[in-house]
Amino acid sequence: MSIYQVIRIIRSQYETIKEVDLIYNESKPLESDIVIKLPLDGICFIHEPDTQQLKIIEIYDLDRVKLSYSGSYFNSPTIKPTFEQVTKSFGHTRPGEYDTANNTCTLSFRGLSFVFSGNFKYEPSNKHGVASIQISDSDSISRLYIYNGNSLKDTRAPSMPVDCYLGNCFTDNVEVVMEDGLVQFLKFRLLAEGNPGSIEDIRIKEGIIKFGDTCQDVTTVLGAPCRIFYKPEDKMRIHSPSPRKLNKSQWSDYFFNYFTLGLDILFDGRTHRVKKFILHTNYPGHYNFSTYYRCNFFIKVLNINDGDIGNISGDESLLVIKATTNWENVQHLLGKPMEPPVVLNRASSTNSVNPFGATFCYGYQNMIIEVMENNYIASVSLFWKKFNGS
Repeated sequence: MSIYQVIRIIRSQYETIKEVDLIYNESKPLESDIVIKLPLDGICFIHEPDTQQLKIIEIYDLDRVKLSYSGSYFNSPTIKPTFEQVTKSFGHTRPGEYDTANNTCTLSFRGLSFVFSGNFKYEPSNKHGVASIQISDSDSISRLYIYNGNSLKDTRAPSMPVDCYLGNCFTDNVEVVMEDGLVQFLKFRLLAEGNPGSIEDIRIKEGIIKFGDTCQDVTTVLGAPCRIFYKPEDKMRIHSPSPRKLNKSQWSDYFFNYFTLGLDILFDGRTHRVKKFILHTNYPGHYNFSTYYRCNFFIKVLNINDGDIGNISGDESLLVIKATTNWENVQHLLGKPMEPPVVLNRASSTNSVNPFGATFCYGYQNMIIEVMENNYIASVSLFWKKFNGS
């Protein structure tokens, strides 16, 4: 399950869930898990920073929740989650792992670990090569973890379950295809629910969208958008070299917003053809965080500098920019920008404040890269040279 879905579920329960904390590494967002903490409920949702998929559910205050397994409660106001209760509900398993530093014992089942705190009698060597840990029947769980696989230490977030698709499509990857230094089109590899009656839960769909494609072309590949947004004005038009940049348009350009794909597509209001793509990375600390899923895009470029950053397919002259590539590596691949960036300050209205600060937009040919203060990509805008005034 994506962090986008977790946040939407929490928002829908605003009458029950009164406090939410978002914990992430602001300066190095890919080096630490993204944690959504519910302090009043004693629960943490831990997500991988690169995939942004739910990896672990931690329950650290069992007094605030009721827990059941196979229809029977093992933790409630009237049932204390003791060692005896756990073995009664889940059966027996391998010996627990003793942590001498924290004086805790972790008892693990497949996809589930219980942490007990207490004064244990621990013997590191016993018969059959198994350590001995004596846990009293009255010792209670201090926290538990729910995860995928056999090991909490080695767990990784699983692929999104089919139950989470809910009729939507998601990006497996989006290739930005360039020719002669200019972006020409996007090649999509999409994941969707399998057809009714099919033995396959997930089906793969591929398609190409080019600049100049019609609305019908786009919906044939991607389906209907999540939302259509009409631009009231173009505040970036002043940066255009076009002599007609200040003329008021008779037509309103509009976006197809695909939130589950991490993608916006801008259409010309007169011709109704594609003139711009915007690919979102959905980093915490950005103004649009949790509005979109992360777009798993990659851009193949020719290496103009020495080094092997992002090397793919064994070809040293061909490198790739992804949603997780930082700005320093982008410059290594594309070269230093020729001009200083446009500083972008976002706010939802004239009276609101953006707590995340400004971002910086750098231009390369028909590509604009929006960079956050921590030097990670916030979005990539790809525009048709024919409409470079947009």
